Amino acid sequence: MEKQIYLPLEKEVIEELRAGDYVKLTGTIYTARDAAHKRMSETLDRGDELPINIEGTIIYYMGPSPAREGRPIGSAGPTTASRMDKYAPRLMDLGMRGMIGKGKRTEEVKNAIVRNKGVYFAAVGGAGALLSKKILSSKIVAYEDLGTEAIRELEVEDFPVIVVIDSQGNNLYETATEEWRRLP
Repeated sequence: MEKQIYLPLEKEVIEELRAGDYVKLTGTIYTARDAAHKRMSETLDRGDELPINIEGTIIYYMGPSPAREGRPIGSAGPTTASRMDKYAPRLMDLGMRGMIGKGKRTEEVKNAIVRNKGVYFAAVGGAGALLSKKILSSKIVAYEDLGTEAIRELEVEDFPVIVVIDSQGNNLYETATEEWRRLP
């Protein structure tokens, strides 16, 4: 089923999503990759506040290429989500509602998604140039010294994603594999 979602992502909307749903996101999301996650973790360890309000956010695991003339951002494809798995549960417990990446997640992340009524979306890997056309604006909001790994605020319109892990813990990668194995 295809759904249109306007951000911020409300818990009631998340609870209606099911693994395998096609979704188009419109609104504000943030980007953060390995280095930004590490720095956010260090910030929290010191007892300091994060540079963004994590409550209700979606973080897209992406580091863009340079923008072409007249565009807000370059290629904007997802990176492998598992590299952020050691940080994701803590951020979810602090109020992050969703993540966008590609690839499998650990059981700890799945448990954090269920515990916090969150969601993990996948964006299509290898389609960064096409995905960038759904990004209306991009601005660095923290850790500028990290270059492409800085935290960016993106305004997106009809950004296409697929629900991989829903708020009940259903995992599309697991169910799709099981369905494939049952094929004659």
